[in-house]
Amino acid sequence: MATDTGEPTLTVDELAARAGVTVRTVRFYSTKGLLPPPVIGPRRVGHYSQEHLARLALIEELQQQGMTLAGIERYLQQLPDGLTAQDLAIHRAVVASWAPDAAEEVSRAELERRAGRSLGAEDLERLAAMGVLRETAAPETYRVDLGLLRLGVQLLDVPMAHETILAARTVMVKHTRAAAHELSALFRDEVSEHEDVEAVRDLSAHMQPLVVQALLTTFQRSLNEEVREWLRNS
Repeated sequence: MATDTGEPTLTVDELAARAGVTVRTVRFYSTKGLLPPPVIGPRRVGHYSQEHLARLALIEELQQQGMTLAGIERYLQQLPDGLTAQDLAIHRAVVASWAPDAAEEVSRAELERRAGRSLGAEDLERLAAMGVLRETAAPETYRVDLGLLRLGVQLLDVPMAHETILAARTVMVKHTRAAAHELSALFRDEVSEHEDVEAVRDLSAHMQPLVVQALLTTFQRSLNEEVREWLRNS
């Protein structure tokens, strides 16, 4: 089955397999209101979109950081309406940058299942250059940064020179680290030196979704302004 735009949809089994979770997990998130309901097709079969897949990946990322279901629900409620799969992938990438590295060794078959597509030799080379994966001593086995995999796979189809993509990554890493350093300094100043570590963790957990949303909104607006300025002067 496909959407009106020709985009293929997923059954609950396909969605769970693509996201690396169980069907039970998908249904649990749905009952909690974290995932929107699927489109019901013939024979009462539910069909899920790429937006469902991206939202599920974001939920999993938030949960891996230790956020409670209530916290995840609050985070998702703060997101603007109508976000595309690409928008949600950006949110997940930003959220992943707050967490420790989440690398995992997977086989070639498992890597392609997680990626949702077959990967040729050139694709693997580009993903390795972007820091998404690296080969291991075992044949056909890779150590994969799961926080970057989905974004890296999407970049494979971007009609942009590989060198430009790597240069853009360097720029983003440089400036997001600078922003994170300054924000961390502000948070440290907010918490008295007499308060314990738990106070710092509580403040970080409370501020994190707000900061991520603010960074995304500010960046998107700034990028739109830059593009409009470029088009006016071209």
